Amino acid sequence: MDKALLIELFGYLGSILVVVSMLMTSVMRLRIINTIGSIIFAIYALIIRSYPTAFMNFFLVGINIYQMIRLHKRSGGDYRFTEVGLDDRFLNFLLDFYKNDIAVYFPDFEELRSTADRAYIITLGSEAVGITIGKKTGPVTLDLVLDYSTPAYRDCSVGEFEYPRLRKEGFSVLQYSGNNPQHIEYVKKVGFEPADGVYRKKLH
Repeated sequence: MDKALLIELFGYLGSILVVVSMLMTSVMRLRIINTIGSIIFAIYALIIRSYPTAFMNFFLVGINIYQMIRLHKRSGGDYRFTEVGLDDRFLNFLLDFYKNDIAVYFPDFEELRSTADRAYIITLGSEAVGITIGKKTGPVTLDLVLDYSTPAYRDCSVGEFEYPRLRKEGFSVLQYSGNNPQHIEYVKKVGFEPADGVYRKKLH
């Protein structure tokens, strides 16, 4: 294949990745894909000697890395965890506001909602970023009816922050019995393992 064509395709690959990153709902995933695309496009720009374009893309890489470090660190202290009543007005406002998105990942939520007896809201500053609703089914077990993160915060940091707080609430086992493939992918990523027909995570 012609060398010039390969270089051109390399540049297109970088451009495509940058565009695709804009479609990501997870901020961390957006940053990662955008960084890869920017690096490829910066190298392409150097090859064709478009130095301003290369500089701009290397600068974007630096911004992305800085923001990813911030995203990684924020789970340690910026989130807030609050238990609320199931009839809490703010909780019910959030459930209504995100109703359609919740239905995608938790199609059985409305059916199971009435079985719950615990609710928690995770906030970042004044913004609500996560909702957890469940039912205590044993001395230390919480069955998750809803374990929801808002679209911009689906980078696992909400769960990583929340699980130690649930441990302090007296729970050492979390269970998820839903069958939505997208959420199953998430719970596996944060340490849930299949057991007795459910996905279970032990909190330490």
